[in-house]
Amino acid sequence: MSPVATRLVSVLGAECTGKSTLCPALATAEGGRWIAEYVREFTVLHDRPPHRDEQAHVIAEQVRREQMAARAPGWVFVDSSPLMTAIYSIHYFDDRSLLDAALAHQRTYAATLVCDTDLPWIADGFIRDSAAVRARCQTLLRASLHEARIDYTLVSGDLMTRLATARARLAAVDPISSAPR
Repeated sequence: MSPVATRLVSVLGAECTGKSTLCPALATAEGGRWIAEYVREFTVLHDRPPHRDEQAHVIAEQVRREQMAARAPGWVFVDSSPLMTAIYSIHYFDDRSLLDAALAHQRTYAATLVCDTDLPWIADGFIRDSAAVRARCQTLLRASLHEARIDYTLVSGDLMTRLATARARLAAVDPISSAPR
């Protein structure tokens, strides 16, 4: 029997789309690990969202944490990737400078899951803006993935439906390690 490889799975979506709920649920269901979104930690630590000149730092720290998690085999579910930071840089700062590198990094994941906007938008202090910002960023995200020809699976519905959709995608990536438990 061959050793289990590390498989990083990117879980994307605009604000308030259920990424932070889906990642730990997937980690539990698959016996894997998950990495929390660094930008949330940054925002809490600094009591504000990152400025334009801090976006590259946010990306670098997220990637560093992914690399640390990838040292052990199995599934690793990444709550957002550098692509979401690049999308927010476009939205907030009209800055597309991070997009190409973020898309190149996005291609390194074993799978990309995009959480749909079918959940209610809920205010969360200064970390979330509005349902309108969520819709615009989701449109930017999906258009960027489409234009870059990066395959993704849209996950919608309640948590159980999202889990089933995500696990079906993982089974297509690796049918042996994603077998029902």
